[in-house]
Amino acid sequence: MLSRKRIMGKILIVDDSQMNRELLADTLADYEILEAENGKDAIAMIREHATEISLILLDMIMPEMDGLEALEVMGKNNWLDDIPVIMISSEDSPELTHMAYELGVTEFIRRPFDALVVQKRCRNIIALYSKQKKLTDLFADQFYEREKNSRMMIDILAHIVEFRNNECGMHVKNVQNYTEILLRALLKITDKYQLSETEIELIGNASALHDIGKISIPDEILNKPGRLTDEEFKIMKSHSAAGARMLSDLPFHSEEPIVKLSYAIARWHHERWDGRGYPDGLKGDEIPIAAQVVSLADVYDALTADRVYKKAFTHEKAIDMILNNECGTFNPLLLQCLQLSQEEMRAVKEKGSGLNSKGEHEIKAFARELLKNDALYSSDRILRRLDYEKVKTRFLKGMLGDCGFEYSVSTRILTLSDNVAEAFELPESIMDPFSDQKLTAVFGSDTVKTVIELIRKANSEHPVIQLYLRRITDENGVQKIEVSTTDDGGYDYRVVCLTVWAVDDQQRYVGTMGNFVLNDCPYGIMKGADTIDVKGIL
Repeated sequence: MLSRKRIMGKILIVDDSQMNRELLADTLADYEILEAENGKDAIAMIREHATEISLILLDMIMPEMDGLEALEVMGKNNWLDDIPVIMISSEDSPELTHMAYELGVTEFIRRPFDALVVQKRCRNIIALYSKQKKLTDLFADQFYEREKNSRMMIDILAHIVEFRNNECGMHVKNVQNYTEILLRALLKITDKYQLSETEIELIGNASALHDIGKISIPDEILNKPGRLTDEEFKIMKSHSAAGARMLSDLPFHSEEPIVKLSYAIARWHHERWDGRGYPDGLKGDEIPIAAQVVSLADVYDALTADRVYKKAFTHEKAIDMILNNECGTFNPLLLQCLQLSQEEMRAVKEKGSGLNSKGEHEIKAFARELLKNDALYSSDRILRRLDYEKVKTRFLKGMLGDCGFEYSVSTRILTLSDNVAEAFELPESIMDPFSDQKLTAVFGSDTVKTVIELIRKANSEHPVIQLYLRRITDENGVQKIEVSTTDDGGYDYRVVCLTVWAVDDQQRYVGTMGNFVLNDCPYGIMKGADTIDVKGIL
């Protein structure tokens, strides 16, 4: 194994042929070169120099451990997230080439190669990954600050309620943690409720406001140590409707998903599966699943905590009371989740809610996970391990500017970025967009129909849709939007969409996101091009 003087970064060349290694090393003389004779030696070299290696040039056919086997090990160790790999080989089998891309190779160059092409591709890919790492760190820092500030403000508001209610200061945190635990367990036992990890966290955050309506309850009732009279209990029960009313009357952000979830949870977290809850007597799945889960989490925490009117029950006693319907009836699936998750919930109770709280390190790791570098044309195998939010973020990395819009099937909400909403004079959040009159008035019913037809034709193998929009003025002087699926050069906006699919046993469409690109705006790169316009994309 050889090492040369570093000038622009380290490149690891993995090839069983010394002549091939020397040829590549001379071609890339501006870089410090590390060499390995096979995949096994390469893995050892990466373990030692992982943070220093900028690029790996990998042969496919080698003794002891070939290139594909080495790629598998790199993938399992998450090295491919930060270190790009160019496979250089005379092997041109389509099956092996496809498999290499499946395993995470960034680029493929066939021998014999042009030295100038190798130099350009190496330089551009190293520069691109370096820029992406900086952007990832910046995004992670911003994500952490936004998450921290949002949680802090919700916690402050929720703890004001707790302070008035003389409840344990950990109630809000506990309910949030129990809610997320139960939702993750629910996804393991059924596919009835389609929830992404992001939606689970959103429900957890919204749960903090489940008792916001208690602000309206008089202290003498809220903190009465003895049994409430029928009249007092009637007033106490009004807190769920009062909380929902507070949230629905907000003069701002009323259309945001977290506000809508908070409304549903605040109003219906005292409903019961058999219809004997309040305030609306909903039963079964008439009760939103978010409210159902928060209801169960709230009851468990209330049973296992000291209150002004009772002492805490043990974990075992609380579980038995819930399973025996002593606290009202719950969704049988959620009772299964309770039984499956009870030890995890006990741990939260005993160790405190900090168990699941996100610290700076965890949030930054989560942010970096969102920004992993996967290709837009990833295979079904890769798509299966991506949830909606991860696919969205990867897609946006290939776009210029922010996400112009996003539509989620689970919420039926179309979300527009600030600049797009302002440009077309539309609200930032639109419920049921395909039937929304404002949206139809701006883009026209024909455009909406065209989009629906294109989505129906898309699939996980061909997920990308492009439209071309042009502003026109009709004979009455009214501005309208004309849409086309072909590029005639005269458009004002190109709309680039990615339809997102969850590929289980069958394809399942889960949403669409994309961007509006101005006609005169340079756009993106194509994977495999000899020259990558790093400045153009970043």
